[in-house]
Formats: sequence, structure tokens, C-alpha cells
Amino acid sequence: MSAPPLLVHLGQPEHGVDRCARAIGAAAAALDGRATLVEASADALGAARLHLHFTDRLWGPDPDAAAAAVERFARRARVSVTLHDLPQPSDGAASMARRAAAYRRVVEAAEVVVCSSEHERRLLDALLPSSRVVDVIPLPAAAPDLTPAPEPLRELAVLGFFYPGKGHAEAVEAAAAFHPPLAVTAIGRPSPGHEAELEALRAHAASRGVALAATGFLDDAALLERARRAAVPLVAHRHVSASGSLNDWLAAGRRAVVVENDYFAEMAALRPGTMTLVPVEGLRGAVEAALEDPGSTWLGPDARTEPHLAQTAAAYLERWSRW
Repeated sequence: MSAPPLLVHLGQPEHGVDRCARAIGAAAAALDGRATLVEASADALGAARLHLHFTDRLWGPDPDAAAAAVERFARRARVSVTLHDLPQPSDGAASMARRAAAYRRVVEAAEVVVCSSEHERRLLDALLPSSRVVDVIPLPAAAPDLTPAPEPLRELAVLGFFYPGKGHAEAVEAAAAFHPPLAVTAIGRPSPGHEAELEALRAHAASRGVALAATGFLDDAALLERARRAAVPLVAHRHVSASGSLNDWLAAGRRAVVVENDYFAEMAALRPGTMTLVPVEGLRGAVEAALEDPGSTWLGPDARTEPHLAQTAAAYLERWSRW
């Protein structure tokens, strides 16, 4: 079996994709002592083969610069890449075109391409129709915390970075329908450049009688602890390509209310019974049902949340063994 490639991350501990790269890389190294996780640097350029986790928003100040960064690695080494945050129409026409061009360049530079869902693979096929094989390795979830639930806060909570379209606006509207309105908590901080939009939504929420708060960045342990205190965990971003936030809810032992789309339907089939899928027009009713039956927002001891981190790392090692 051939040795794994050098596993590269960018040393940005607050970015979800880089957290994913570090977690999978460390798990792969634990399973195969030949696997090595390194921060991107000149040292990484000496490797014969590299694996990167790519989203344009992580690898450069704009899509073109991000693609160029990967191409620099590919000129010196054979590259395997996991694509995240694939371009889609909800990006807006101009942004999607710029991002799609960058992703095409990354795919062309790489020898192995991995997506985290069949939904993402379909998005990629639409961007870059080709006969090349694209592997699907789902994002891992941690084994759930099944300890007794703490006393809940009367709130809807959305977990992960704040940015427009993530579901915070839908949470505010659902919360405003109650008397008195529910609070809404953004567990996390704004994505860079979206701070003003958070403040605008906070003002809009206040006009609807809803208190919107954001926790700021939380490390893994603090994030999971905070996620366990929400009365209703909510996942309402409808234009997602893959979601680490959903997996964080699972790790906290929560069965979230999730607005339907193709990706979440795929995840509900992968991990049956771990989420409550609802159409967006049914969101208010689903929140009310969750408040009336708090136990419905918690995973039971028979919950199946695999693949877990070691299983995902093993799937990567198996794929690299065939490279």
C-alpha cells in the first residue's frame, strides 16, 4: 500500500474548512504512522504528493488568487484535493462565475478530487462536465454527547459562522411568530466582511421584538456546551453544499430542526433519525412542536451518527492507497 500524501492545512483555527483539514489529517496520522499533517509552508513544497482542503474563501483574498495558490503547489507536487463550499446560483451570477472559474482551475490542477456529498458532486458536474472520477467521502460527525440535558434557554439557535443565507433571518422570522417572541442566538461569529450585516439583522430583529445575540468565536468544547443549552437547534441555510454545522449539532447530542434541501435529504438518509426535516413554510410549526416536546430535539442512545472521524480518515487512506 502506497504511503499517504503530505496532509496540508493553513493554520487558521477559526475556519471550519481548516478545522476539518486538521481533524481528518490528525485522524489519518493516528491510523497510519506514515501520514503527516503540516501547515502550508515552504517545507510542504518538497513533498511528492499533497492533499489540500480547498475553498476559495480560505486560500486567497479572491477566487483567482485562491486558485493560483493551489496551482503553485501543483507545479511542484502531485495534488489531491477535497473541495468545499462549491459555487452555486445562490452566490449570485457574478460571484458564481468567478468562483466557478477558480474551482475549474483547482480541479484541472489536481489528480484526485473529493467532494463531501453526492449533492456537491452534482454541483461540480454542472460546473465542469467531464468523465473524470470524483470521489465522495462524507464529512465526519463526532460521537454524540448523550449526557443528561441541561436546563434549556428559551431560544432558537443557529450554529456556525454568520453570513447572509445561513438561516439567521429565517430564525428571526420564526421567533417573531411567538408571543412573547423567542430569542435567537448565533452560536459563532460573523464571517469576515459580514459584521455590518449581522448588525443590520440585529436591528431588524429588534423591530420584530426579537433579541438576536451572537456568542463570538467559541472553541470546540465551548461550542458544544453552548449548543446543548438551546431550546431549539436550527439549521435553515437552504443553499448549502455541505454542512459542518449540522455535524456539530449531532456531536452535541441534538436532533436539529432542519429546513429541507437536497443535501440535508442526503444526510437524513445517511444518518436516519438524527434530524427533523421540514419545508421552510413549516418552520414555525416545527419550532412550536420542539418547544412542546423538548425530548424531540435530543438524540437517543440508538442514534447512528456515522461516519465518525476515524471512519472518514480510513476512507481517505483507502482512496490515497489507490492513487
